[in-house]
Parts: sequence; C-alpha cells; structure tokens
Amino acid sequence: MSGLSRDNTLAFQQKINESYPENIIKIMLATDNHIGFLERDPIRGQDAINTFEEILQLAVKYDVDFILLSGDLFHENRPSRDSIYRVIALIREYTLGDKPISIELLSDPGEGRAPGFSFPAINYEDGNINVAIPIFSIHGNHDDPQGAGPVRITQFSYRIHNTSIDLLQQDGALSALDLLSVTGLINYMGKTDLEPDEGDPNSAGVSVKPVLLRKGETRLGLYGIGNIKDARMHYELRSNRVRMFMPKDKEDWFNILLVHQNRVKHGPQQFVPEGMFDDSINLIIWGHEHDCRIIPEPVAGKEYVIIQPGSSVATSLADGESQQKHVALLEIQGQSFRSTPIPLRTVRPFVVAEVVLTDLEADGKLDITKPMDINKYLKSLVNSLIDRANSEWDEQNAIALAAGEKELSKMLPLIRLKVDTTGVPEMSNPVRFGQEFTGRVANPRDLLVFHRTKKGAARSGKVHTEEPDLSIDDPRLTTKEKIERVRVETLVREYLAAQELQLLRENGMSDAIETFVDKDDIHSISRHVSSSIAATELNEEELEDRLMRAKARAEEEYNSHKPAKSVDHKGNKGNFSDRESVDSMMASPDPDLSDGFEEPKDENEDIASQEQTVGVKTQKNRRGAPGYTKLKFTRSAISFTLYSTTTKKNATKKDSLRQTTLPIGRKTSGRVAANTAKNKMMTTVNVSSEEE
Repeated sequence: MSGLSRDNTLAFQQKINESYPENIIKIMLATDNHIGFLERDPIRGQDAINTFEEILQLAVKYDVDFILLSGDLFHENRPSRDSIYRVIALIREYTLGDKPISIELLSDPGEGRAPGFSFPAINYEDGNINVAIPIFSIHGNHDDPQGAGPVRITQFSYRIHNTSIDLLQQDGALSALDLLSVTGLINYMGKTDLEPDEGDPNSAGVSVKPVLLRKGETRLGLYGIGNIKDARMHYELRSNRVRMFMPKDKEDWFNILLVHQNRVKHGPQQFVPEGMFDDSINLIIWGHEHDCRIIPEPVAGKEYVIIQPGSSVATSLADGESQQKHVALLEIQGQSFRSTPIPLRTVRPFVVAEVVLTDLEADGKLDITKPMDINKYLKSLVNSLIDRANSEWDEQNAIALAAGEKELSKMLPLIRLKVDTTGVPEMSNPVRFGQEFTGRVANPRDLLVFHRTKKGAARSGKVHTEEPDLSIDDPRLTTKEKIERVRVETLVREYLAAQELQLLRENGMSDAIETFVDKDDIHSISRHVSSSIAATELNEEELEDRLMRAKARAEEEYNSHKPAKSVDHKGNKGNFSDRESVDSMMASPDPDLSDGFEEPKDENEDIASQEQTVGVKTQKNRRGAPGYTKLKFTRSAISFTLYSTTTKKNATKKDSLRQTTLPIGRKTSGRVAANTAKNKMMTTVNVSSEEE
C-alpha cells in the first residue's frame, strides 16, 4: 500500500500559517456512511447512524466551515423511513443554527437547482434557512439516482374507453440525496446526465461544473463526479470526454475533486486509474473503497494527491474493514493544505485472523483427524481474539477519557476467523460453532468461515484483486465458491451474450436487470424496453413507404427472373391449381410471434392447410390506438395488411387499413418457399431497425 512518509506528512502541516486564520478553510472529510446497513439487526442496527452522529459532533467540535461527503451516505437506494427520518433529524440538530457562514459563494447559486423551482441549489444562499455548517455531497453506487437519462418532461397519450388522455412524465432519475437537497439540508453535487450509449460520438460525455468558494485570500473549487459504472467512467476518461469547467485563473485556486469509483483493479476496465484526472486538480477525495488510507498519497506523474477516508462502518468482514476507521480535518490556505486524521470512537471493534490447520499439524500442535481437538483449538483462538478486541476498546477509551471526552459503553466486537481446511477430512458446522459465542460477539452466525486452498495455488494472506470477475462456468471454482464470488452482473452478461439480441441492446438490458436486482427498481426493465421500442418505432406513413419500396424491389426481382412453366406430379404443364398454390408454412395464432416457422414435411405433399402469418407492432395509428402489421406468406406472394386495435387482448376486433401483395414466383415450393418467404419477411419486417 503506497502512502506518504511521516516526514512528508509533516511537510504538509508546515505549510499552514496559523497567524492568518481568516484565510484558512476548515473541512471535515468523510465518506461511505452507509446509513441503514443492517438496520433491523438487534445488535448492529444502529452502528451506522451512531457513527454519522459522531462525525457531525466532530464537525461542531472543530468548528469547520463545511462537511464534505464522497458518496454512499445511505446503504440502500431506497432508504427506509426510519433512516431518512434519523438523518434529517441529525442534520437539523447539528448543522442548522445562527452561526455565520464564513465562506463566500462565487459560482452561480442556481447551478444544479431542482428543475422547475426557484430556490437556490446552495442551501446557505436561501434566506429562509439558517445554515451553520453546510454539507456538500456526491452520490455513490448505493444511493445513486434510479433509472437513466437526463431530466426532461415527455408527453404521452393514452386511449381509455375511446377517450384520449395526455399525461406528463418526468424521465429524470432521483436519489435520496435529491430529497435532502430540496429540503435544504445538504448541497447535492456531481449528478451527471449521461447518454445511454457510450459509443455515440455525438454524446456530450461528462461535464463537471464546480462550486467556487472563497474565504479571505483562499479560493477553493469543489468538483464532484457521482458514481458512474466503472467501464463507462474508464471510457469517458480514456476518450478525454470528462470536461472540467474551471476558472481562467485556475492556477490560483485550490481544486478538490470528489469521486466514488473502484480504485482497486477488478478487471480490464472495472476500475478507474488514479492518473487519468485533470492536471489542475490539487486533491482527490476518493470514495467507495472501504479501507482507510487517510494519509495523503501521491500519484506517479501527477501533481495531485489522494485521500481515501474509507467507510465509517464495516459493511463486510473483509480484512480492509478491520483497520481503524477515521475521518480527516482538512485545512486549506492558498495552495497549501494540512490533513489531520481523527479516529472514530463509535465504530465497533473488529478483529480478523486466519489459521491453516495443516501447518498446525506439521508443527505438532494439532491432529487434523480429530474434529473434537480442532473445535477445542478454534474455541481457544476465538476467545483470545475477543480478549484482544476488548483490550483495544479499553485502550482507546482510556485515551479519550484522558483528553476530556466522555466514556462510551463497551460494544460487542466483530470477530472473523478464517480457517484453511485443506486436507482436513471432517469439520463441524460453523453456524453451530458460533452459537456458543452468542452474547460475546456481534456476529455469531458468520464468526467462522472455512475455505480450501486450490491445488497449485501459493498460500498467501493477500487477496488478488487484479483477477477478473469469475464466470459461473469456471472449472476452478467449487459450487460454494461460485455462489460466494460470482457476481450477478457477470451471470446476466453471459446469459444475454448468448441470446443474440436484436431490438434490445445487451449492455442496456444488463444494466436494467442489475438495477432491478440491486436497486429494487421494479420498473427498470419495462422502462428500458419501452425506451428501446420507442427509439425504433415507425408511424403509419413511414411503414407504408417502406412497404411500398419493398414491394417495388420484389416486383423488380420477379421481372428480372421470369419463372418457367411448372410441371405437376402427373407430368402436366401449366400453372398450379388454387389448391396447390396455398401457403407453405403453418399459421401462428399469435400475431406477435414473428419467427414461428415450421418446415414442411415433404416438398410434394399437399400443403393446402399451411399458412404463415406474422405480426409486427408499429407506432400508434391516426386514431391514437396501438397498431400492428400482419404479413402473410404464400407460395406466390407476400401480403401485407396493416391493422388497428385498441388492446392487445382484443386482437380479433381489428380494422383492415390497407393491404399490399408482393409476388414471389411460382417455382418455389417446400423448404425453398419457406426460406424465400422468411428472407422476404426479414428484409421487410426489420424496417424499424435499419435505415436504407
């Protein structure tokens, strides 16, 4: 893990001149509060909200000018009422008041305001609200806006009982931070409207507009980029499509960028490289990564440094979460800054350990063929970890008491013991094992975790985060490991890649399914399907024009290949009878099933009862009702009939609007007729997917 040495850290501190406090901007840095995490758990349910309250108390204690949050204030995309209630109450309690604001806003206070409303986007510029400590925040991947696309008002027409009703729908996505923003409690920044297609060269990319502040002679620019999918963010940065709107004299400003992305590599593009940001940035506050790297870290070849505060609550039992949690007091004066780590006292103590049973056997400490001996050893090890966690808590509490702070009640610790069971014939149930520690640890059910080392793999305590997402078909994984390590998006991507989608794009559909699963957005899939269909629909006139052009092409082809006289099975020359020139494919009862082809059993058998009908959905007709086109293929012609119907279920009550017939030729029959008709259907039905 890279980081600045102690000497370099002190060098940052020496640049601040305490003689001119009127020029020093003081900021409280925090990220990944995850309020609402395990809120129904009787032991850990209040951990996140209690630590968030401690952060607000520290902001008041150190008399900061504002608080800066770098994403994931909430753990859920749709926080519970209790989470929203508690957050609103705490922000009102600690950040509203009569204390004068010492930072002056130089940028437009209306930039980023709620569409259609007149109140400013920056809450302390609103004369109706008394703000003492402003909060600036971007969204993370947990509390990001639902849906996709810019905010815009679209008009839809619905026909109900022969009555046309016009409705207005707002397509723009909202997040929980939007709710807090319009209440005047936080200043939401970094919300970016992205076009869904990253390959569109005409899309605008990512535009980042700053909040410009000044205190005395120190000028500060705040730039925020809320969470964007890593692959998309990687593409935008690589293509130089991230545009930073900076003042002309940007060298005289101290510029801070807030991001919430993967910093550790999880795949070729499943992360954001540290060195791809604008050279005019002085400091990056990195959210999303939960391990605390609070000391400023340099970036090779760049002038800026990175501070990664880490999460304020442990949301997993990973090694990185066991580090001491901190926030940072950031002081800026001119082009210099000082960062002071502040440990969080309300974070539940967390200890992680790992043991390899075969190593213990090699040292003569354990017989791995005796499950009772293994259990006894593991229990003694867990007891020592509990004692260690309690000792660390007492030590931190004693330091706080010596500094004049109040004593906190002891909290049950989190304990995670990872046991390598390679070569062990039998192990006990880990859940039953943990029940013996109920009342002594906060996580008895997942206290113990078993794993086996793969053959040929070197044993190491490090997690190889550079490995890409593993496929469900990876032969190296056991069933249990597949369930634990394979991501939902990986499964969805593999499934969709095998479907050969034509109307719905694979990337968009994958994002919609991921939003449905992770964000609990029940409308994400239907919204994506509707938008995709709307982008390819044709109105009645356009469809007629394309059908007529298809008819002209078919007639031209027919005239250039005059069919010869046909001979029937009795040897008679002449045309086929009416009975023999009927359709050569089976009929489909559902007009929406466009690919229900069925091969004829024999070229020469009687096919009088065979017919193929295909329905193609089109845009609303001139009556305002949805319509579709029926295509009927026969051995001698293709018939197009445009129908109108009020509902899909009422398909039997349809009005024939027009019919067009395209001759094919009489010489085709059997499989050849089917293939010819299918080709004609593909060149004509797909009128909405390809322009000529």
